[in-house]
Amino acid sequence: MFIFRLLLKNAFRHRLRTALTMVGLVVAISAFGLLRTIVDAWYAGVDASSSARLVTRSSISLTFPLPLNYAEQIRVVEGVKGVSWANWFGGVYIRERNFFVQFAVDPPSYLALYPEFVLNEDDKQAFFRDRQGCIVGRKLAQKYGWKLGDTIALRGTIYPGNWRFTIRGIYEGIDAKTDEQQMLFHWKRLAESIRARAGRNADFVGVYMVGLRDANQAAEVAQRIDALFKNSLAETLSETEKAFQLSFVSMSEAILVAVQAVSFIIIVIIMVVMANTMTMTARERLAEYATMKALGFAPGFISKLLLGESLLIALIGGGIGVALTFPLAKAFGGNLATLFPVFQVSGTTVMYQVLACVVVGGVAAAWPAWKMSRIEIVQGLSHVA
Repeated sequence: MFIFRLLLKNAFRHRLRTALTMVGLVVAISAFGLLRTIVDAWYAGVDASSSARLVTRSSISLTFPLPLNYAEQIRVVEGVKGVSWANWFGGVYIRERNFFVQFAVDPPSYLALYPEFVLNEDDKQAFFRDRQGCIVGRKLAQKYGWKLGDTIALRGTIYPGNWRFTIRGIYEGIDAKTDEQQMLFHWKRLAESIRARAGRNADFVGVYMVGLRDANQAAEVAQRIDALFKNSLAETLSETEKAFQLSFVSMSEAILVAVQAVSFIIIVIIMVVMANTMTMTARERLAEYATMKALGFAPGFISKLLLGESLLIALIGGGIGVALTFPLAKAFGGNLATLFPVFQVSGTTVMYQVLACVVVGGVAAAWPAWKMSRIEIVQGLSHVA
């Protein structure tokens, strides 16, 4: 306890300098945590994806649809547990900036494959019965103030026209990684509208979701599905849901690398600032350390004093930075909820922040601590004169 009080007193001997250093640490550590959370949010869809599902799409591009009759052929493939399908809708709610995910799906088969979407049974049945109905995620409903029975009006972009949907259910995620900012409605309604407007066959889907009996056989089942439609007019590409999500993340790989690089550069900068603070501190106390050595204190004890002081400053400033990361992330995630449906500070991020505090405190004091432990008594005492 005596050593701790000594370190605390030494740390705040020059209050302004210590306060400014801590402010820098708070900014650096909280910024580091926020940037790491952005990277985690970018990969949230990948982390939340199931290993027991495949996504089957056109081998050419996602913009090329697949025939609806593929569903029955995929269903009988060995290793397949269930099949559903979806079309990206891309409607606009009031204004362009109100973007959120909208899928036209086959409700019974789709929800059976996505148990992470928790929905009241009565609401689920109401959704199944109402062709004009839809379900939305809890966070999406909170964002726009929607409730059961409300009508959502969307302006179609890919599928022109004014579309109106009645909210029949509000689902919740089974855990924090589940996307609660989606809207799902009946694929049959979309198909009927296309058929009525364009007067052509509308039995095409964007992608198939394939449930697996055994997640360990994902590669084999994917090959069987693709082999089934090889040399057809609409060849397929089947991959795990995680690989499908990663294909989107990889498009912004350069951005992610830049964000991660910036997060580490911030730590290096505050490490230099901290090292300057500790060097100035050590230089001002040359006479004190020389006196301690003259009184018989070991060089190692002097080094530990400087190291302990540096770690104390780093941990106090860094601790405040870690605490601030949570409200900052909440505010940031709330404003960009559409882009980052899952935006939470993970335990790993907090661990990295604490580790960064320890590294900054340790490295910053390493050089001055070594120098002070080797100072000559006469040289140190003459520094006063």
